[in-house]
Amino acid sequence: MEVTIREEGAAFAASSVAGRLLDDGVPQRLAAGDPALWGEEATAEAAARLGWLTLPLTSRELLPEIGKLVEWARAQGLTNVVLAGMGGSSLAAEVICDTYDVPLTVLDTTDAHQVRRALAEGLDTTVLVVASKSGATVETDSHLRIFEAAFRAAGIDPGDRIVAVTDPDSPLEQAAIDAGYQLVLARPDVGGRYSALSAFGLVPSALAGVEIEKLLEQAGEVAPLLALPEGNPGLELGAVLGGAALNGRDKLILEDQLSEINGLPDWIEQLVAESLGKDGRGVLPVVGADPNGVSDELVVGIGSDNGDVRVDGRLGAQFLVWEYATAVAGRLLEVNPFDQPDVAGAKRNTAALLEAPAPAQSPAFTDGPVEVYGQTSARDLPGLLNELLNAVPGDGYLAVLAYLDRLAAFDAPVREGADFEEMTDAWMAADAATLRALLALRTDRPVTFGWGPRYLHSTGQYHKGGPDNGVFLQITGVVTDDVPVPGRPFTLGALQHAQALGDLEALAGLGRPAVRLHLTDRVTGVAHLLAAAQEA
Repeated sequence: MEVTIREEGAAFAASSVAGRLLDDGVPQRLAAGDPALWGEEATAEAAARLGWLTLPLTSRELLPEIGKLVEWARAQGLTNVVLAGMGGSSLAAEVICDTYDVPLTVLDTTDAHQVRRALAEGLDTTVLVVASKSGATVETDSHLRIFEAAFRAAGIDPGDRIVAVTDPDSPLEQAAIDAGYQLVLARPDVGGRYSALSAFGLVPSALAGVEIEKLLEQAGEVAPLLALPEGNPGLELGAVLGGAALNGRDKLILEDQLSEINGLPDWIEQLVAESLGKDGRGVLPVVGADPNGVSDELVVGIGSDNGDVRVDGRLGAQFLVWEYATAVAGRLLEVNPFDQPDVAGAKRNTAALLEAPAPAQSPAFTDGPVEVYGQTSARDLPGLLNELLNAVPGDGYLAVLAYLDRLAAFDAPVREGADFEEMTDAWMAADAATLRALLALRTDRPVTFGWGPRYLHSTGQYHKGGPDNGVFLQITGVVTDDVPVPGRPFTLGALQHAQALGDLEALAGLGRPAVRLHLTDRVTGVAHLLAAAQEA
């Protein structure tokens, strides 16, 4: 594992704090699990959240249990692995399976259309992994209930198809015991976003076909270096992240186009944003964007020279080093990297809206199949998009937050009989990356893209707890084929709507500018929005 600082400014930022880290004995203290590293107020939380430091060793104890679980699934012909989990309970497994090129369906959504598609992928060969640290995550509980009902309707005993991964003494543990589900308990001293090498990352990956021992071996090789004052990649990366942020370079552009690891920036995004974005400070990860060359950017290349800093290493080592570096950066920024104090507000708002739905509002204006809600002086979509981009402060960013089908929302319809060139043009013209890129062309400020409610368990903490310099564009869509949640007084569509409005309410309560676009027809609405972004 190697961290190479290639740019003079980044080297200066790292050197400006390296001496302080060494004088304070940070490498030795962190390797020893000293919870006092982040100040008195964070000590109690840190003391209960440092188990990730030893996961390369302690997770080996899970290998026999996971091995038996894989044998059980193979014996029943369960080859379609569906993972229901949010944030840290699913992001690492998704990266692992993408990197090792094994299929895994991740449900980190409340979009009814996406869930229905997962239900149609062959229940007779499906094993559902339900992953929740608290055991009470509303999205995951809803997925469990929906799949339980679907299995029963297909004449399948859910006890033969469901695996629960959770902390000891959680509601999910008891539910799994009562229902006879396969159960794997995770370490309670590991927080969700630091759990890549725990049962949360390993169980679904192994079921999907990954040789998870290799991940632990890769992490184990780098682990001894993290106690050293020199040649310590975690310390070097943490110093450059924290030092750069302290010097005003707090926009972290993650570049991985040439990497053999697929999707790691999405995992880093949650780790860094949720760990460091609080108390009005933080580091904003930007995924899938080209650098703008402005003074507050730090470009980090994953196995790539396209950056100020290059980070090389195999996936297991990358997980551990980025976790270590984030903890070091938290000390430098004087924030607790293990809590998420601003996530709860949106959850409370969602629960309240499910209990008593908000009365219907009138849109500020309607442009074709798109209704616009919020304070704006614009009267069409191009004007609104220009208004939002112009509202981004000189040190700020625009966040696009889409409560749609993550896997199909931007699929372009192609007419029957279209030739290859026409199909290619359609595919290139309509996707989430294109929307972000079209908006980014009009500004030198970062434009980020998050899928709701996935981002609520990730960058949502930064949006509300980090610097007050964000502008927010939320997108929702009509639900045409809703899914009821058995045993609950709401549908997935109602839950998704409440989550979107609940987060808008949380942002508004902090005075952060936000506008919602509602697509009254998802297909034509997306096309209309992309056309407006091109025109803006």
